[in-house]
Amino acid sequence: MTNQLDPSHGELEEELAQIRRYEDFSTIDWVKDAILERYRQSSLERQNKSDNSWRAWWQMTFETAQTWIVVSLVGAAVGLNSALIAIVTDWLSDIKLGYCSTGWWLNQQYCCWEIEGEDGGCEYWVFWSQTMGLGPDVFIVQWIFYVALATLFAATCAYLVKSLAPYAAGSGISEIKCIIAGFVMKGYLGGWTLLMKSVGLAMAVASNLSIGKEGPSVHMACCVGNVISRSFSKYRTSKAEMREILTASSAAGVAVAFGSPIGGVLFALEEMTYTFSNRTLWKSFLCAMIATIALQAMNPFRTGKLVMFQVSYDREWHNFEYLFVIIIGIFGGLYGAFVIKYNVLVAQFRKKYLKDHPIAEAATLAFVTAVVAYPNVFMRIDMTEIMGILFQECESADTGDYYGLCQQSQLARIVVLLLIATMLRTFGTIISYGCRVPCGIFVPSMAIGATFGRMVGLLVKSWQDADPEFFLFSTCKPDVPCITPGTYAFLGAAAALCGVMRITVSVVVIMFELTGQITYILPTMIALMVTRAVGDRFGSGGIADRYIRVNGYPFLEKEDHVYGVPVSNVMQREMTILTSKGMKFSELEDIIRTTNYRGFPVVQNEYDMMLLGYMGRSELIYLIEKAKTRNKAHDSTIVRFIPDEDDSGRLSSISTADHIIQGSSDVLDFGPYVDQTPITVQPRLYLETVMDMFKQLGPRVILLERRGRLVGLVTVKDVLKYMAHVENLSSNGSGEETISRDCGDSIAGFASRLFRRNNRGANYMRLDHRTPDESHEMHPAPY
Repeated sequence: MTNQLDPSHGELEEELAQIRRYEDFSTIDWVKDAILERYRQSSLERQNKSDNSWRAWWQMTFETAQTWIVVSLVGAAVGLNSALIAIVTDWLSDIKLGYCSTGWWLNQQYCCWEIEGEDGGCEYWVFWSQTMGLGPDVFIVQWIFYVALATLFAATCAYLVKSLAPYAAGSGISEIKCIIAGFVMKGYLGGWTLLMKSVGLAMAVASNLSIGKEGPSVHMACCVGNVISRSFSKYRTSKAEMREILTASSAAGVAVAFGSPIGGVLFALEEMTYTFSNRTLWKSFLCAMIATIALQAMNPFRTGKLVMFQVSYDREWHNFEYLFVIIIGIFGGLYGAFVIKYNVLVAQFRKKYLKDHPIAEAATLAFVTAVVAYPNVFMRIDMTEIMGILFQECESADTGDYYGLCQQSQLARIVVLLLIATMLRTFGTIISYGCRVPCGIFVPSMAIGATFGRMVGLLVKSWQDADPEFFLFSTCKPDVPCITPGTYAFLGAAAALCGVMRITVSVVVIMFELTGQITYILPTMIALMVTRAVGDRFGSGGIADRYIRVNGYPFLEKEDHVYGVPVSNVMQREMTILTSKGMKFSELEDIIRTTNYRGFPVVQNEYDMMLLGYMGRSELIYLIEKAKTRNKAHDSTIVRFIPDEDDSGRLSSISTADHIIQGSSDVLDFGPYVDQTPITVQPRLYLETVMDMFKQLGPRVILLERRGRLVGLVTVKDVLKYMAHVENLSSNGSGEETISRDCGDSIAGFASRLFRRNNRGANYMRLDHRTPDESHEMHPAPY
């Protein structure tokens, strides 16, 4: 290999990319991608060492600076997009109640800045009932406008998503986790998806569906990261570099959603990725920091707060309150298990019966939600706004007395309203999350936990006021309020979020950054650990992991599993192979035409099955096409796959080797392009070790050989099918059996279901069932 880059190396990469393109619904071979990236970097270094010109210096400088530029641009764009969505969402939420006479584009807060009246409005804010010559408190008129506009917003959002960007529906966290792990979904992170998700999210949240915008903010942030980074050649050619940008983008998405940059970084570490190197850590930190700075500079709420439910507490915590912390933690675990179980059942029902009626479904959900929500003051307004009210102390000047929330005489009414809000929100979240609009589950869960926690806090406070001499309250000071119901709402929100997502560390940090007080870290940790313990009794993994299983994505969970079986129990024994000598050119073309495998093991012959290497499908297609044009290959041409015996360290790859094919029109040698170092294991190796290899190394396929002889191969799909089989055997006939069976079926059938989510004009795709080398991928059906 020469010290200089081949002049045609760039053209070769572009041509090969046209063949490979990381096909839609395929997986990335991270091992091979890492090899090619190292070669690119080493070649660039060698080229610049031999060239002392200013152009070479500029090339190296730009290579180093690209990362800083991309991360900074992504962070700033994520913060800007989040601020714009917050402003539009706030205006749409208020327009359901009325409009500003001095400027229709102003929401109620801006319209009544510093002149807000007792009824929540002012002389400039016109309620819809007033436009009909009635008073501002005519319930039936306000209720009709509220329901009509909420239904209109939801229907419009569902129409835009269905017509223009089907991938904009849902939360996106499940899919982003799979994409970061190497699962490729074309268009899922595109600019059109970003635009439609941003527009649709504002309308979906304003429709008062039991959904939030914090989950979709991760998807939108990754769309921003993808759109910006692919403008740079470094990220177009290296999927490993792109993975780091997407991980950093997901951290920025959570950072702007909660105003918590450190919490966003920890969320990316805890939830989004298998591997989290130091490079990824500092990129995530920088991206989250810049996104938060951009959001703060925009100041969308004009209060200096990054989110509407940001609060600060200045009271001490009492030891006896840990009892109620445990109660809140138990509620969080039960809530999470309940929502996960029944929301998955609703998702299965939706796929079976409602998949062709997304607009009608969204409009119906919005209508029903608005009808039942408007009479309840804790469900009428935006969930982030109500959380800000429930988190606050009664003495806070920010909220005042919201509909008697702080009046002892109104305790019974408020407790009943909070209990009803908790139950109705829970039911609404179960049936709404997963519908065909941009929707998240973070904020609905936090709002449910907040209403429950505030209810518990009010009851404890009432108990302490009625019997201050009770032994539990002996540490309370007589001249200082002992119980702060807002902190119970705060802990309830954290517990519910942990229960449904099964994340702990990042939630604690997010809540700490929201309050700015270290006093409440310990109660929050206790509540979340109780929540996690209770939730894990009903099954491992949060709702994002459950949706991955239901949709059949090729993704291995972080949790370790113990099966105690060798990998030979899982491997595929029927394989399409390439022999090193004597294959006709027409036979290779038939293999390409009749199979959809992503690669082929190369053996000495089909009798002894001595393993020599591995040939990727895209490389084989490239070589066949070049052999036709340059070597005039014909059907009877003999093709050999004898690997090069040179051990000088040359990489066996089209992208790295001299792309002149050795041979004539009668005999060709593809041997120099055979990968002689595929990952191989013994069939007796434990399955758990192979699963760790898939998670940590990320190969597309692992070959199994015994004494040098190929005996089988295994892919992620094979492991997932075995896991589903084991779960079905161990199930006791409950709902979990249905979920596990659906998981196994989904792995084989997710292609047809996900195709309907793809953009219009896509070719018909199908899943190959013939145990291919990359058997979980979708491929064009043969004609």
